Amino acid sequence: MDLLCTERAADCSAYCDPMLLDDPRVLKNLLKTEEFYTTNSSYFQNVQTEITPEMRKIVAEWMLEVCEEERCQDEVFPLAMNIMDRYLSLVNIKKTQLQMLGTVCLLLATKLRQPNPLMSMLLSSYTDYSAPVEDIPGWELMVACRLKWDLAAITPVDFVGHILHRLPLDGELRAMVTRHAHTFISLAARESKFCMFTPSIIAGASVASALNGIRWSSRGGWPLSRLMDMLSRLLFVEKEYLCTCLGQLEEMLSDSLTQAAQALQQQQQMEDESQPEFKPQTPTDVNKVHF
Repeated sequence: MDLLCTERAADCSAYCDPMLLDDPRVLKNLLKTEEFYTTNSSYFQNVQTEITPEMRKIVAEWMLEVCEEERCQDEVFPLAMNIMDRYLSLVNIKKTQLQMLGTVCLLLATKLRQPNPLMSMLLSSYTDYSAPVEDIPGWELMVACRLKWDLAAITPVDFVGHILHRLPLDGELRAMVTRHAHTFISLAARESKFCMFTPSIIAGASVASALNGIRWSSRGGWPLSRLMDMLSRLLFVEKEYLCTCLGQLEEMLSDSLTQAAQALQQQQQMEDESQPEFKPQTPTDVNKVHF
């Protein structure tokens, strides 16, 4: 019997090169370069006249849903948001153009960070064709030119491997912490308030939150205070900045879990209300039951 499988195979990812992880110059260059790609949320007051943080979050959540649906690489969404924030900090756009900008940023990010980039037609369909396919190339060129073709930005995902490589974690635990940290980084990229932190700080706080969530200290790992001291020395950043970012990250995760629980409860209530009321039926005569 022939089976028809409509699932798309996941793209193959390269293994982390231990030579790059062991060389301290790589991390040093990342820390030195990240400053050139860091933005802040002040563009809402200084540049943009129609775009608000709430609008940015709505488009960011849509972009994240597209990445999850298409199973994009973990690096794609943070890079797309970085490109979008850098463009918004330079160019004033209309609110009707924000989804088009998000579409183009996703397209550029997939071209840079994964083997098979998303197609323009596919991205246009995710917008219900409010972003016309014929307009995407023009916007793509406009964004790239405005950013001087410097699109391969440093993102928090680039630091996760270097941080975990310097912690005493086994392979299985390291893989789980990596998944959790990448998830936290993606969730943080939706919020404009995290633009004030550098990618290395967000990565450090995400790793700390992931380890704290699995109670690493009770498994023979380090206490949170020792972990934060180590991250502060490794990333050359004040411990207070890491703690502030970690606190905001934990607050965001708590709010996200609360909203998800409320949405699930509302969905269950709607399903219960849509079901017909149960009415007892007359029992079947025992003589008519065939054993």
